[in-house]
Amino acid sequence: MDSFGPDTLTQDAFLGGKLHLWQPRKGYRAGVDPVLLAATIPARAGQRVLELGCGVGAASLCLGARVSGLQLTGVEIQPAYAALARLNDPTFEVVEADIDAMPLALRQRQFDHVLANPPYFDRHASIAATNSGRETALGEATPLETWVKVAAKRLAPKGQAHFIHRAERLPDLIRALPHDMGSIEVLPIAPRIGRLAELVILRARKSGRGAFRLNAPLVMHEGPRHMVDGDSYVPQIRAALREGAALPF
Repeated sequence: MDSFGPDTLTQDAFLGGKLHLWQPRKGYRAGVDPVLLAATIPARAGQRVLELGCGVGAASLCLGARVSGLQLTGVEIQPAYAALARLNDPTFEVVEADIDAMPLALRQRQFDHVLANPPYFDRHASIAATNSGRETALGEATPLETWVKVAAKRLAPKGQAHFIHRAERLPDLIRALPHDMGSIEVLPIAPRIGRLAELVILRARKSGRGAFRLNAPLVMHEGPRHMVDGDSYVPQIRAALREGAALPF
């Protein structure tokens, strides 16, 4: 699909209404994961940021809403989603390409931060989504190792790579990091107190020499279990999702 018709789209508020994004009514729709990833990136004005698999631009544009003056670039394989990303912010440079076959002009550039929310599910052990856009976003067609190695290649010296993924894939993320990536830090994300982490955010620095750091889990919701319908996010998470605040990491 090269485009979405106007009746197939919704415009959704992010960051408490600071950001509005066009998304397909059916297909892959950005949730909290790219917003949390963006909230942990310590970018500064003037830095260059590349997002691999940017979709409609949720992670990059949430980051840009928090940190002004960034040079944002995204790579997206699906033309219809790339078009929505450009519509969501005409200043967002979006390149239509497979991350493993990016144009030479992009491969010759370096970035201070590279971020990615790679597809979570190995389709050798799970069922594919019926919607092609959703399946491309969620089903791992390109190996996770490729996502990690492409991100590392595009980093400037001392640049940082940032990933959010399911907790069980943490060993794969770490194993895929090239030898020149160090200062590895991991933030586990658990749904509630006393529950296992379901997600992790990992970052690593080009030529970093810092010791490996495993942070205390970030808990998403108040209370040990779901009690009532509604917003039960802990204040730190609520501030990141509703106000565009940074998440210390």
